This record gives sequence, structure tokens and C-alpha cells, in this order.
Amino acid sequence: MLGKTCTKHLDKCINEYLLHYSLKSYSQEGEDMVLRRLFEHKTCGFYIDVGAHHPFRFSNTYFFYRRNWRGINIDATPGSMNIFRRFRRRDINIEAAVSSRIHQTTYYLFKESALNTFDQQLAEKRMHAGWQLDGVINIGSRALADLLHENLLDNQHIDFLTIDTEGLDLQVLESNNWEMHRPDCVLVELLNVSLDELTTSDIYLFMKEVGYHLFAKTVSTAFFLEEKAYLRWKT
Repeated sequence: MLGKTCTKHLDKCINEYLLHYSLKSYSQEGEDMVLRRLFEHKTCGFYIDVGAHHPFRFSNTYFFYRRNWRGINIDATPGSMNIFRRFRRRDINIEAAVSSRIHQTTYYLFKESALNTFDQQLAEKRMHAGWQLDGVINIGSRALADLLHENLLDNQHIDFLTIDTEGLDLQVLESNNWEMHRPDCVLVELLNVSLDELTTSDIYLFMKEVGYHLFAKTVSTAFFLEEKAYLRWKT
């Protein structure tokens, strides 16, 4: 039998191997594995996660956090940042609703918090499908540009921005300052949009207008690359 010292050393070696070579996905649809392919040679980067939900459950950023990346997590759900402050201490964690329309808006809270939404029609569809609504509250929204201005260091490069706000995604995009903050890659949730419909969607047309190219898609998430990053990827 191995002694305690040898066992501890073996455990350490296994953990280091799993950390650096295993490809466990924490995203809902493997989005982090697409990002891993895109940023596979980058050892330390920066992300923005709007609609972050949870430090590692359905997270597009936790794979990178475990590899020494850091960033900003934003979510509107009351109390959502408590667990982020515990498990994502290198990150900046902000409880806020993000929108291009700065006003008080209704937020529908579900027992399954990943379904929380500002979209009344989407909330009604989910209730009709059997999901339990826990409550409804009013929340004031803020522009993404303002939050980044307050929390980013000067000249901080953003490697990727991921947005999953259950119906408010276009408004989040509209609230950014695209001249100042241009992530290499932008991930946006597109619910119930087929490949044939994607290029006529409001989000696709908006991203094209601000100089981004469609790069990839999972079941519900579209990936867009900024012009320079797109050209690097093509070559």
C-alpha cells in the first residue's frame, strides 16, 4: 500500500492533471468549450458575464476562472452575488439589471432561478409549461457602459462578453459603448431561433452593424467575433 505522503503526492498530481488537461464543461450547452478552442493559447484573460446566474452552474466563465482568468459577473437576481463573492473572489461581482432603457422594470422570479426574466410573455410561457413562479419585483436597470466605466481599469482588454438575460439580451447589447469596449468575442442567447432565421434576427443585425461577424452557434447561443479577431481566426 502507498504511504500517506505518496498518496498526497499522487492526489496532487491527479488534481493538477485534471485542472490543466481535462475538458470539463460548466456551460449549459458547451459554450465554454467553443471559447476554449478560440482562446486555447491564452493563459490569463478577462471576461464580462451579464446574467451570470451562478459561479459554476450553467457558467460560461468558470472554466476560465479555474485557469487564472478573471472578470466581472453581473446578475439582477436579489442576493445572487453572495455566492459569487464566496467562490469567485478574484472577480468583480455586481448585482444589477442591465438595459438600454434606464427605468424601473418588472422582474419575474422562478423557483428555478436560471429562468428569471424581465420578459412578461416569456414568463407566462414558462408558467404555462409548469414552471413555478416565486414572485414578481420591480428593479431599476443600468446601462452596461456605465457599469464598465465604473469597474474597469483604463485600457482593460475584454476577451469575451457573454450575455444570457432571458429576453433582455438585445437591450444589454444596445447599452454598451461599442467604440470604447470591444470584446474579441460576444456570446448572446438566441432562444427559438433556427440557423435559417439567425441572419434576420435583431441581434444578428445589431452585431453586424457594430462590426462583428457570426462565428459559431450552439442550440441557443450565437458567437460573434470582432473584425480583428475574426481575421486572426481565419488565418
